[in-house]
Amino acid sequence: MTDTAERARTLGPDDPRLDSWRAFLQAHARLFRRLDEELRDEHDISLPEYDALLQIAQAPDRRLRMSHLADRVLLSKSGVTRLIDRLVADGFVERTQCTHDARGAEASLTAAGLVRLREAASTHLRGIERYFLAAVGSDDLGTVARSMESVSRAISGGAPAGEACEVVVDPAVFPAERHSAAGAAPAATARVERAPAG
Repeated sequence: MTDTAERARTLGPDDPRLDSWRAFLQAHARLFRRLDEELRDEHDISLPEYDALLQIAQAPDRRLRMSHLADRVLLSKSGVTRLIDRLVADGFVERTQCTHDARGAEASLTAAGLVRLREAASTHLRGIERYFLAAVGSDDLGTVARSMESVSRAISGGAPAGEACEVVVDPAVFPAERHSAAGAAPAATARVERAPAG
């Protein structure tokens, strides 16, 4: 293998390609925080709660199996139960038995939940337009969408994202006891959504 090919396949902590990864993490964290703050300030609802209500509202009959909801929301699977507990306590969601499988549970959107979702949608969409769409620009949106879809497919075991690379860890920079998944990014979602009509 040539030196050029070896460099292309080796990823070290100083690799300039990591600038894109770091920029993505920083932008995601800031965007998530800002959208979450605005929803909490204006509607007393968090971004994960808004996203859960949206996912349920977009499902047939506004009902969604808990296992499917866990795959779609902006939270870890372990956090979904607590999130739904809060939404049930607020009267926005009801837990019901799955209509197709008595062993499964579903989350069902209440009338109050639909009202809260519609009220919060304008704030959420305004934030997406102001902090994401205005910053990225229409010419680059397609590229961003294709790139993130490629990442999602690679994680889901779909089409390969490209050549595998060898990861080189410099022990002087990253001692073994400090290795962790702390740099891993949560499921991001920055999409323009409209609350369903009716």
